Amino acid sequence: MSMAGLVLLALLVAIVVPGAIVIFVVRRLRQNAAAAGYSGVGAYLRAVPRNDEEKRQAVDLALKGVILCALGLFFPPMILVGVIPFYYGSRKLILVWLGLDILAEIDRTNA
Repeated sequence: MSMAGLVLLALLVAIVVPGAIVIFVVRRLRQNAAAAGYSGVGAYLRAVPRNDEEKRQAVDLALKGVILCALGLFFPPMILVGVIPFYYGSRKLILVWLGLDILAEIDRTNA
C-alpha cells in the first residue's frame, strides 16, 4: 500500500472512530432520558438523579467520560468527546453526594 493510501486510511479511521463513539453515546443518552420519562436529553442531563438507577447511570456516564479522556492521551480528538459525559456525570454525582436539588429550588423560586 502506498504512503498516500496509508494516510487516507489513517484519516478515515481518525474520523470514523470518534464519530461512531459520539453517535453511540448520544443514542444511549436518548434511550436513558426516554426510559426515565424526561422530555429530552438536556432535561435528563440537568436533572439531579431521583433514584438508584439514575445514580448508577450518572456514575457510568462519568466513568465513560474519564475513559474517553484517557484515550485522548493517545488520540487527541477523544478528549473533546470525553469531556461532555465526564462533566455531566460528575455534576450529577456531586449534586447527589451533597444532597442538593438545585434545579427543583430554581423551579420553586420561579413559580
